[in-house]
Amino acid sequence: MKNIVIGSGPAGRLGSLELGKLGEEVTLIEKNHIAGTCLNEGCMVICALTDITKFIDENNRFNNHGFLKSQIDISYDKIVEKITETQVMLRKLNQMENESVGNNVIYGEASIEGDTVVVGNESFEYDNLLIATGARPFIPDVKGSEFGLTNKDILKLDEVPEKLNIIGGGIIACEIANIYSTLGSEVNVLARSKFLKELGENTRRYVLEKIIPDVNVLENTGVSEVFENKILTDNNEELEGVPFFATGRTPNSEIAEGFVELNDDRTIKVNEMMQTNLSNVYAAGDVTGGYQLTPVARKEGITAARNMAGYGNKMTYDCIPQTLSLNMEVSFVENEKVSLSDDEKATISFPGIGGPGAFWKILDGETGYTEIDFDKNRNRLNKINHISPSSVSDVAYLSYLMRMDYDLDDYGEFIEIHPSTDTNYKIIKNMWL
Repeated sequence: MKNIVIGSGPAGRLGSLELGKLGEEVTLIEKNHIAGTCLNEGCMVICALTDITKFIDENNRFNNHGFLKSQIDISYDKIVEKITETQVMLRKLNQMENESVGNNVIYGEASIEGDTVVVGNESFEYDNLLIATGARPFIPDVKGSEFGLTNKDILKLDEVPEKLNIIGGGIIACEIANIYSTLGSEVNVLARSKFLKELGENTRRYVLEKIIPDVNVLENTGVSEVFENKILTDNNEELEGVPFFATGRTPNSEIAEGFVELNDDRTIKVNEMMQTNLSNVYAAGDVTGGYQLTPVARKEGITAARNMAGYGNKMTYDCIPQTLSLNMEVSFVENEKVSLSDDEKATISFPGIGGPGAFWKILDGETGYTEIDFDKNRNRLNKINHISPSSVSDVAYLSYLMRMDYDLDDYGEFIEIHPSTDTNYKIIKNMWL
């Protein structure tokens, strides 16, 4: 059967790769660069820059302790150059990976005309179609919004802005604030409501006080006008600095308009098999809304691919772990299907463990923080907020326990690697088993 995948971000790339592995005929169509927002404008760019800010943060800490004397000269244009070089290498690898399973990768802007996809002067018929066109930064309807930067512009900057005004109060806003504050910018963050409302209050406070202490956060503050090098708040306060929008994302669903059913927010409507209202048309990734996370998009793409190939598969969204890429990672997960009463819930909290990546933070009292809610009657994890150098892997493993509804006693045979900052041992064994 002929399968066409439009979009090569995490959902489309993994979906087409899965189809190829299953022996299906696949044409993968990409408008710009393979691997989508994640590699080219999003997660990988943030991670690359955060690797540098972590180094700067550690260098400053070692200097303050007095056993290292060094001065760092930052070349932002060289950073951008090397990120771009790395992206080119990864694009080649991603294309080779898809072609290695027999997939045909072509570049150009696609349009859908019934049972045919048109790219330039070529037409491609399909039996099954997967739309994985992703999303783009949402720009609010504010006067002067054309002057605002987004994550798409990070690699277009010539230098680190002297002053930066970040409009938005979520994860992306925090990550951008951390990067440019560490690189030397004076950073304001303007949140319409509460900053980092995804986190528990104690975790949020730790981020503000210990990880991004130099960032000026203005909550319950909107923007009435944007200029090239300043903004005007809804309180008529002028703040100098380059404006940067981190105000969410909007789906690239125009290609599907009038073809398949859309939700009210213009995302593509799908069922648990990632199937649209047309039985042979599927959609996956950010264009479908929901959790706009790379691992979720990958799983959605694979789910769609398996169904396209005739292998029944359903997508679930239980206990999805998330993280903030900062100078110390902040990870969190919650079992949203369970609501515990005060009698059922127990909460524990403790400082981070001083292992690798955190040993030299002990002197400053900045080894991290963990707070966990659990069902004390059923002995199940319910919610985790975790700050540590190992929080990404810790919370990923613990979210699996939550998703599979394991009793915590089932984790008793876990053996961690030492030395590490892996808090699984402390969370699971020392606290209540």
